Amino acid sequence: MSSAAAAAASDPIAPSNTRVGWIGTGVMGRSMCGHLIGAGYAVTVFNRTVSKAQPLLDMGARLADSPRSLAALSDVVFSIVGYPSDVRSVLLDPSSGALASLRPGGVLVDMTTSDPSLAEEISAAASSKGCHAVDAPVSGGDRGARNAALAIFAGGDPATVRRLEPLFSVMGKVNYMGGPGKGQFAKLGNQITIASTMVGLVEGMVYAFKAGLDVGMFVSAISTGAAGSKSLDSHGNRILQRDFEARFYVNHFAKDLGICLKECERMGLALPGLALAQQLYLSLKAHGEGNLGIQALILALERLNNVKLENTGSSNV
Repeated sequence: MSSAAAAAASDPIAPSNTRVGWIGTGVMGRSMCGHLIGAGYAVTVFNRTVSKAQPLLDMGARLADSPRSLAALSDVVFSIVGYPSDVRSVLLDPSSGALASLRPGGVLVDMTTSDPSLAEEISAAASSKGCHAVDAPVSGGDRGARNAALAIFAGGDPATVRRLEPLFSVMGKVNYMGGPGKGQFAKLGNQITIASTMVGLVEGMVYAFKAGLDVGMFVSAISTGAAGSKSLDSHGNRILQRDFEARFYVNHFAKDLGICLKECERMGLALPGLALAQQLYLSLKAHGEGNLGIQALILALERLNNVKLENTGSSNV
């Protein structure tokens, strides 16, 4: 790295001197990137479906025609895309990926839930070019993204993560988890916890229905007790209203749980609750329900028991 680039890389991050690139403007990325624009950062965006980036362009973002051209205009490049294969394509593709044109001292920040081993690979590739990489997947869903209240799990060089704090703080709270890949491991552990919680939630609701309870009243009653959870708060009433619109897609959650199981196999770790949850979510995909939200898990339990939760009242949750 040249002395000039090294000096630039150590400059404090601020709207006046930091150009931001953002790859992926879906349900989460659009809100997260919007907060950066609102904070005064000059932002260039790329999305395969340009119409999904239009709200950000309306806010003043610039449009790039590829991750590579975006990175040439950026000091810090964020990505939040669908699958590990997408991450590899937008960041590491030698002809069109962001790293190919990122200046020395630049930073790649992948916020996709992805493979820890890929995060390590990206970090090594960035280092070989005099750049940095941080894996920083998030939790909090669409509401957390809109409200700038995401939990961010960061893995990488601690000094780089600290330097990125002004950017992360606009989106939520960053938690430093360790070296490259450790942010991904933390997020996968988060997904394991959510998966089993969702199974418990829908099983409890089906049980209450079969027992003849008003399920809306049941959900409201347990929400203030020991069974209360963010999953119940977020999804209990949506399930009762048959609102299966995706805030987080079944397809993406099944992908996350598959990555978890692959890591478990590598570690020789038995997590039967995770395996059960993944099988139930795969059953939703088999029924063509992969583009619904994760609260659609109730459909799998309804099919298993030949019931449908309807006319059960509603809760205030």
